[in-house]
Amino acid sequence: MQDLSIINHLSGAPGLRLAGLGPYLLPTKGILKLKAFLDENTFWAQNRSIKNIKKLLAESSVIVTIWEGRRLVAFGRATGDTIYRAALWDIAVAKDKQRLGVGKLLIKEILKSKKLKDVERIYLMTTDQSDFYRQVGFNPVTSQELLVFNTSNK
Repeated sequence: MQDLSIINHLSGAPGLRLAGLGPYLLPTKGILKLKAFLDENTFWAQNRSIKNIKKLLAESSVIVTIWEGRRLVAFGRATGDTIYRAALWDIAVAKDKQRLGVGKLLIKEILKSKKLKDVERIYLMTTDQSDFYRQVGFNPVTSQELLVFNTSNK
């Protein structure tokens, strides 16, 4: 994990979202790199439009990216009310950087955000990474049930 740059973006990530800034505030086509990164390294966030990626960034209170040089290697974000509840979203690490501590570093950076420090409960959903999230302090909840309202059924 040498030469990694961690960026704790401002709420809404204006530098990344509007100017495509990356490490050291250098223009790096960050939005295009984020789209390609999500397409390559996730199954749930593939084929998102640039317009919608910009919107999800604008509405997120915590955004963290990790770069190796000018290459994006990790991304994660959170939304919440800063008091009672927050949720982590789109936690992703480049496939060749997994199992090297980059994911733990990403989660640590997100959780130490001022926007999350006083939150009572932080949620996340995962399909296949529950063992990893347990390692970083998340616990399964059996007293609650995940329900989803599919807006395409309206």
